Amino acid sequence: MRRAWLWFIKHTLNKLTSRAARASVGPFSLVRHVGRTSGKTFETPIIVAPVPEGFVCELTYGDDVNWYRNIVAAGGCVLVVDGVEHEIVAVEPYGTDAGLRAFGGARALVLRLLRRHDFRLLRTGGDDRGR
Repeated sequence: MRRAWLWFIKHTLNKLTSRAARASVGPFSLVRHVGRTSGKTFETPIIVAPVPEGFVCELTYGDDVNWYRNIVAAGGCVLVVDGVEHEIVAVEPYGTDAGLRAFGGARALVLRLLRRHDFRLLRTGGDDRGR
């Protein structure tokens, strides 16, 4: 059942949210990652929150999804936020309370209501966000 759900998301919702991310519409960003076995480049839409060290994401579908496994195996990826590319040099666990604070406001409320608690820091390779 879970595999079927992830297939459905990949082939429907992800196509729409990827377009939105490329157009800098809505809360979506793109993770550009390389397949562990195929070596192909993929783009997966996710929602992130900026923090001083980089960006925080919540693993909505767990840590067994391909995009996450690919970036962990590679030790990084490229994250495209509002059309700007950021080099991710490390992926680290991020505490639930800190993750909720990073998202803040209504987004944090939704994450609390959905009992989301699996956050990761996508650490950037320096101050590449123009701050």
